[in-house]
Amino acid sequence: MKVSVILLSLILIQVAPGAALWPLPVNISTPSSATPAVPLRLSPTFTIRHPDTKILTLEPGIARALKYIQDDGHRRLTPERGETDRYHLLSNLNLLEELVLVLDGPRNSLMEEVNRAYEDLRESYELEIPGDGGAAVITSTSTLGLLRGLQTFVQMVYSIPDTPFLLGTEATHQSIFTAPKSILYVQEAPILIKDSPAFPHRGFMLDTSRSFYSLEDLCRTLEVMSSVKLNVFHWHITDAQAWPLDLPSFPELAAHGAYSPDKVYTYENVREVQEFAASLGIRVILEVDMPGHTASIASSHPSHIACAFVENWKGLGNEPPTGQLKVWEKSVQEFAKDVTMDAAQLLKRSKYFSTGGDEINENCYLSFPDSPTQSELNSSLATFTDGLHSSLRSLNQTPIVWEEMVLTHKLPLEKSTIVMVWRSSSHAKSIVSAGYRLIHSPADYFYLDCGAGGWLGNAPRLESWCPFNTWARSYQFDPFDGLESSQKQQVLGGQALLWSEQSDSTNLDPIAWPRGAVAAEVFWTGQQRGNLSQALPRLHNWRYRAVQRGIRAIPLQPEWCALRPGACDL
Repeated sequence: MKVSVILLSLILIQVAPGAALWPLPVNISTPSSATPAVPLRLSPTFTIRHPDTKILTLEPGIARALKYIQDDGHRRLTPERGETDRYHLLSNLNLLEELVLVLDGPRNSLMEEVNRAYEDLRESYELEIPGDGGAAVITSTSTLGLLRGLQTFVQMVYSIPDTPFLLGTEATHQSIFTAPKSILYVQEAPILIKDSPAFPHRGFMLDTSRSFYSLEDLCRTLEVMSSVKLNVFHWHITDAQAWPLDLPSFPELAAHGAYSPDKVYTYENVREVQEFAASLGIRVILEVDMPGHTASIASSHPSHIACAFVENWKGLGNEPPTGQLKVWEKSVQEFAKDVTMDAAQLLKRSKYFSTGGDEINENCYLSFPDSPTQSELNSSLATFTDGLHSSLRSLNQTPIVWEEMVLTHKLPLEKSTIVMVWRSSSHAKSIVSAGYRLIHSPADYFYLDCGAGGWLGNAPRLESWCPFNTWARSYQFDPFDGLESSQKQQVLGGQALLWSEQSDSTNLDPIAWPRGAVAAEVFWTGQQRGNLSQALPRLHNWRYRAVQRGIRAIPLQPEWCALRPGACDL
């Protein structure tokens, strides 16, 4: 068969620095005195090391990075899949021999670093890759910053088969995209990256009550989070439908409230998740939502719950099953404090804990026999919440609540309390004006479950209560919209959220990713983001790499578009 050969290796497609990085670093430059950036091969013996042998906390991260570099097999997203780099790779005799991690600060463990107070987090780093080979260097004042630099470097490594793919041949799909051996390289060197996040809270929330997720699911999700520098796993671990958390002092809650004995998170499970998260640079924040969303407690403590499991639930709850803690009863107040204290002590070094407080249904309380009056209810709710928060502060933990505690119930919470804004992004102004710090969690931008259609039975025309949030809509979110300059410091960041009415292990990945990764860039870069056309090729790159790692992230466009940035723009 006659083969027509096109010498693709004579052409080099110029790409912007950081064309595949997500989130986009703050500053990327090529040293002015250097020659133009060209692809640089990694040595076959490439390694990652840190001179200080006592920094054992980084060993799992280094091993993970080396595995990704070796196994990702990610080719550049161009029609010829990076073949235009081949000539420069073969003609450039320089090799990148190693990546050296330099710590210019204390040898703290990652567990210590990720659990610092928000204002004390240190995630900045510098990454320099020389054009003449030798050693690349990541420098940071913290082990956490070194890990962030590692996560960036891994995204810069591409692969091409050592045998060229020639256009015009009848090559098989396998021969184009796989080969027994590969050339690993960074697409441009020299390059210097100076990077730090705009916000200290960049999170992903997962509801593990409505649907149970295995430890494998949680750990896989944490790995994906880490790849885009999301640094908070907000674990909404209990709710009305099920109580899967096995508390040391209250084992009956999970014994009677979990879906089944094998759908329970033990003390050891929670610690295991936290340890793994810390190795990835992620803080875990538990949420035990009270006093609403507690119907599952009625299975073990029926006397503590008002209007539990009412069959005609409409009007007494936002969704079935109904049931809320009786906030006016002293015994219930003490019970709730003890449960909160037990849960808050599951995690090591934790500085934050969420007591929830959303969607309290007053009709449930006021229609209950021997219920309090409206004024008594308001007073009881304040007493109930203050008891929870006082208990947390005795553990040196800061309470986090949903916005209704401030905007609806107008509770006199201490100003150190952190408020999650969820019902509308427009409510942020009211929260900061009331003197509170906030975490953006708006349903109109970052709820990943929105748009799936109604899930209640016998309602064929029922639509989702909130529209689908495309990646592009989420990307356009402005964390400071409507805020005064003096109020911006009260914004701690934000998060993507997945409520699990219609999600479980089978569809976790495609619902969460790649849309969940958008929050990573929004809250890493702040307002310094580019436009959608500049962002989409980078998000494509991240998604393709994630799929190579076994993550079932959905495509954002047909592959034809992904290989031709801008060709499918309107």
